[in-house]
Amino acid sequence: MCGICGFTGHRNDQKAVIERMMKSIEHRGPDSEGSFCGGEITLGFRRLSIIDLEDGQQPMESADGNLQIVFNGEIYDYKELRAELEAAGISFRTHSDTEVLVNTIQKYGEKALDKLRGMFGFAVWNEKEQTLMLARDFFGIKPVYYAQIDGHFVFASEIKSILAFPGYKREVNRLALEQYLSFQYSALEETFFKGIYKLMPGHVLIYRDGKYEIKSYFKARLTLGQWEEGAVQLETILDDSVKHHMLSDVEVGAFLSGGVDSGYLAAASGADQAFTVGFDEGNRYNEVEKAAQVAKAAGLRHHVKIISKEEFWNSLPDVMYHMDEPSGDASAVALYFLAQEAAKHVKVVLSGEGADELFGGYNIYREPEALKMVGWIPFGIRRAVGRLAAKLPDVKGRDFLIRAGKKVEERFIGNAYIYGEKEKNQILKGGVTGQTTQEFLKPFYKEIENDRFLEKTDRTKHTHKVCRIEKKSGRTHPMLASMGKPIRLLAENTSRESRRV
Repeated sequence: MCGICGFTGHRNDQKAVIERMMKSIEHRGPDSEGSFCGGEITLGFRRLSIIDLEDGQQPMESADGNLQIVFNGEIYDYKELRAELEAAGISFRTHSDTEVLVNTIQKYGEKALDKLRGMFGFAVWNEKEQTLMLARDFFGIKPVYYAQIDGHFVFASEIKSILAFPGYKREVNRLALEQYLSFQYSALEETFFKGIYKLMPGHVLIYRDGKYEIKSYFKARLTLGQWEEGAVQLETILDDSVKHHMLSDVEVGAFLSGGVDSGYLAAASGADQAFTVGFDEGNRYNEVEKAAQVAKAAGLRHHVKIISKEEFWNSLPDVMYHMDEPSGDASAVALYFLAQEAAKHVKVVLSGEGADELFGGYNIYREPEALKMVGWIPFGIRRAVGRLAAKLPDVKGRDFLIRAGKKVEERFIGNAYIYGEKEKNQILKGGVTGQTTQEFLKPFYKEIENDRFLEKTDRTKHTHKVCRIEKKSGRTHPMLASMGKPIRLLAENTSRESRRV
């Protein structure tokens, strides 16, 4: 995975502090470490060696010596960018994507983000301008956290590294807790730790003279269209995405469940090892047999880990520690054991994470079809029937009637959340003090409504707008483009943080 950390401002104990911060994220980079202590900046790095095993040490400076970078991630188009920079007269000392990244930033500044294809969280110090730039990839695969503590701007790949900085007072952030009770995670920029924030996906932060500014540099747009038009391209696009993910100087494996997503990637990647976990609860919670069939058909060496009840419960403290913040998704435990097993054999794995969101793989996406049978009934009547149904005992059909009486923005979140506003007010001392779930979600639904309006009123104009957004971001591939053609979203979204074992 690699891990980054650092802080601004001079301290007499700079070296000791950065070493303490690096130690707390040692698990992210067991291969090596490095630090840089300048006048107003201190940078730390823990490395998991993937590309250019011998010479890719960090922190790394730009060709002109002005920039210092720490970088977690992988730039998939670094060879193309390197050729472009060499043509411009920039020479290289290593074969790493880190050196390509820092020199791309040297040449293009913030606009370098428009040229990147990959997953990343990085920090770049500009000595001449005395500025710090933090950036997070388009879909938030790599984490970046930050805080201001006693006049220092502090950042890291994990919250626990910021907690190691002197002077931070640990307090629970109630607002994050309130949203967690609905979403099963903190959906805010704020974390569970008061004063510590996450840089959101597709955003860049510029710190200068004790102040910082955050800007969005990328926003995905999905437009309606005909599937047939895009399906023709899908195999080529997926193959291209997988090929770029396989750029590595170490062996790459694959996570393998019984589903289509991971099975396709495992078979298409050319990896020769696959990893599967199951539970000792019979076939109900076990996809090992299906995964084994895929592995055999694809010619993969198949490694299986069966998780016992005792292992499941005993692992929870470690799982929670590595997650930094609470998450209500129990699949985190399975992923923990899956990564643990894979780490015995490889350093890099592909996964099918994100495909359900991209291709509508959850049952909730079928709900509009199910509701068509009652869609002809006026909404006011459905609303009244739904409220009456809510008072009935838990009988078959009750939930259907309730959901039929709700608007999409009311019922869709119900697929994920545990507690509604009434329950949260009962659970929390003093009730809900921040935004309700609906208040939090309202801007997102409003944005979708605006896009739909544009599409209905002037489809041609809207198509052009989408294209301009994509070109401005420099990303011509990671979304469903105009007319529904699937472009390389999977290049970044099929492989989340779990890709780095």
